[in-house]
Amino acid sequence: MSLLALACAIAMPGMTRAQSLDLLVGSYTEGDAAGLYLYAFDVETGRIAAQPRQSLQTHNPSWLVVAPDQRNVYAINENGPGNPDPMGRVTRFSLSDTHVLQEQERVSSLSDHPTHASMSGDGRHLFVANYSGDAQPGGLLTVVPIDGQGRLSAATQVESYQGSNANPTRQASSHVHAATVSPDGRHVLVADLGGDRVYVYRYAQGANAERPLQAATPAHVQFPAGSGPRHVAFSNDGRHAYVTLEMTGQVAELDFDDGAARMRRIHELAPAGFTGAHGAGAIHLSADGRFLYAVNRGDDHHIVAFSVGADGALTPLQRRPTEAASTREFTITPDGRFLLLAIQGANALAVLRRNPASGLLGDTVQTLPLPKPSFLQFLRPN
Repeated sequence: MSLLALACAIAMPGMTRAQSLDLLVGSYTEGDAAGLYLYAFDVETGRIAAQPRQSLQTHNPSWLVVAPDQRNVYAINENGPGNPDPMGRVTRFSLSDTHVLQEQERVSSLSDHPTHASMSGDGRHLFVANYSGDAQPGGLLTVVPIDGQGRLSAATQVESYQGSNANPTRQASSHVHAATVSPDGRHVLVADLGGDRVYVYRYAQGANAERPLQAATPAHVQFPAGSGPRHVAFSNDGRHAYVTLEMTGQVAELDFDDGAARMRRIHELAPAGFTGAHGAGAIHLSADGRFLYAVNRGDDHHIVAFSVGADGALTPLQRRPTEAASTREFTITPDGRFLLLAIQGANALAVLRRNPASGLLGDTVQTLPLPKPSFLQFLRPN
């Protein structure tokens, strides 16, 4: 469920406002760290409970996908050589009405270091982005089928790509960093950091085909050499897409029309004259679509806010420091009053105040220790 739909479910007229929401957190694992956590979040005070309601052991669940019916959660296990489990995997957890998680089955992602996934609009497939730090097996997109009960089966479609070599160290091979479904469910945008491209696919919606993705025309959007596309966010109407360019610390605006994507403008995240390392990463819009936020890591530890015009154009609004280095992800509460950061480098979660009307970020409400958090998502009340 989108944040906009979740906000409506919580704040509909005649309904009692939920005092607490459950927050799912995925993290990187070392030592005895659990990996997957469920916390209670107080929507009035903006504070996360000191201890999780539940924690489950699973290797490097760096990204999570919650099924729309909230019956299943899919953890993307970012494993690779040198990890206790050296294989990239997807793990399904069933989710009860009282939000209790229980591990079910696992399947291979067919490559190393899967970092991102999204679910098709009809709930029949997961699109898994495998980053892979090495040329073999390389960064791949894999399509994992889901049956009517939410169970996973072996991947049926694999797409491979070529690195651009614009940066011989980081782009010698493909590094697929995200696979994002359009709001209407008809297209999937695949960001390849290693190739400086975002690939566009059409999805055979409702079909149970073994190869549900077909290349659109044109098949990709070319980005500047060495820019490294990372994550994609769509406007609510699907007419615009926004892409973080990790290696150059930028956000690109795209127009999107029935699978045809056109570059419009590129925005800098760091201030003028900045000479340090870039690391543009997580990117999301507010539920109302009026504001966009993007994180810049590297040596510029900030989250940058933009206002979004009626035509999808971005206007810089605010640069707000993150609490520490290497903020991996963030999410906004359904009522828009708080923004939560998963700060991998500081081993902590942080809660920032947010003004829903202006989009501006305020003071820090809370910092909560947690080993290497990487993903955050609220569950809707049952």
